[in-house]
Amino acid sequence: QVQLVESGGGLVQPGGSLRLSCAASGFTLDYYTIGWFRQAPGKEREGVSCISSSDGSTYYADSVKGRFTISRDNAKNTVYLQMNSLKPEDTAVYYCAAGLVVVVTTDSKEYDYWGQGTQVTVSS
Repeated sequence: QVQLVESGGGLVQPGGSLRLSCAASGFTLDYYTIGWFRQAPGKEREGVSCISSSDGSTYYADSVKGRFTISRDNAKNTVYLQMNSLKPEDTAVYYCAAGLVVVVTTDSKEYDYWGQGTQVTVSS
């Protein structure tokens, strides 16, 4: 069964850090570009970061550049999103997605598999 499972979300104070994990089962992440998306209440889903399958190139939304880092561990079939200096506006449900597209993209139509999401809340 093809599945993506996110973990690592939670409640953190402003300025804190979290590391999200996206673990795949039923398929090998090596061949997939992985994207992290988020959706806050009342807002559209937005692409936060992605890492390509071809050359490991990465993309970050301007709102998270310099604070978030995406990485992949193909041996563990897992992709991570390290989130530092978190702000209240980072509060959202975070989703990972996998697509056979070979370049980084935040076009959700390019992604075939989606996780169920993990809640990140940044609040004092």
